[in-house]
Amino acid sequence: MDIRQILSKCDHTLLGQASTWAEIKAICDDGIKYSTASVCIPASFVKQAKEYVGDKLAICTVIGFPNGYATTAAKCFMASDAVSNGADEIDMVINIGWAKEAKWDCLTSEIAAVKEACKGKLLKVIIETCMLTDDEKIALCKCVSDSGADYIKTSTGFGSAGATFADVELFAKHIAPHVKIKAAGGISSLEDAEKFIALGASRLGTSRIVKIAKAQESGAESKNDGSY
Repeated sequence: MDIRQILSKCDHTLLGQASTWAEIKAICDDGIKYSTASVCIPASFVKQAKEYVGDKLAICTVIGFPNGYATTAAKCFMASDAVSNGADEIDMVINIGWAKEAKWDCLTSEIAAVKEACKGKLLKVIIETCMLTDDEKIALCKCVSDSGADYIKTSTGFGSAGATFADVELFAKHIAPHVKIKAAGGISSLEDAEKFIALGASRLGTSRIVKIAKAQESGAESKNDGSY
C-alpha cells in the first residue's frame, strides 16, 4: 500500500498535556501537507485550529479523555461545545467502570446521548481495550453498534497498551455493518499500519506515519541534491 493511502486514513494526533499552539499549528500544517484524514487535538485548541485550517482539514478532538468517568451530562456538553467551536469529529471515552460492572444499557444510552450532542458530526467511541476482557469487548461492540455511533476505537494511547491486531480482528467480527474501526496507540511502522487496515481498520490514530513520510521525503531530497 502506498504511504499516501495510509496517510489518508490517519488521524494525525497530538494530545499531550503540555501541548502548545505552536505544536498544534505544526501538526495542522502537516495534516494539510500530507492529506491526513484529520488532526486529533485537545478541545481547548479546536476553535483556533479550525479558524486556521478552514475547510482544508478535518479537526477531531477528544472528550471524557483519557479516563472516561465524567458524567454523561458533562460528556454531552463537551461534545456540543467542541462541535460549536468547529470540531468535525469527536472521540469519546466510555465509562470503563460501567463496562466492568456490565452496565451495557447505561453505556449504550450514554454513547447515544453523546452522538446526539455531536449534531451530525462523526463520533468515535474509545473503549480502552487494554483494560477489558474479550467478552467485555464483544459486549461493547454491540453497545457501540446499537448507539448509532460511527466508529469503535481501541485505545486512548494513555493506557498500559495500545491497538493490537487481535482486537481489530475481534471488532471486525462483532460490530454492525455501519460501524467502522479506528486503531490507535503504538502504531509505529508502515507495516503495522498496513496490517491494521487489512484487518478492517478505516482509521489509525498516530503521529508516527507523518514522521515516516517526512523521513522518506528528506531521504529522497538528500539523494537528489546534486552531491556525489
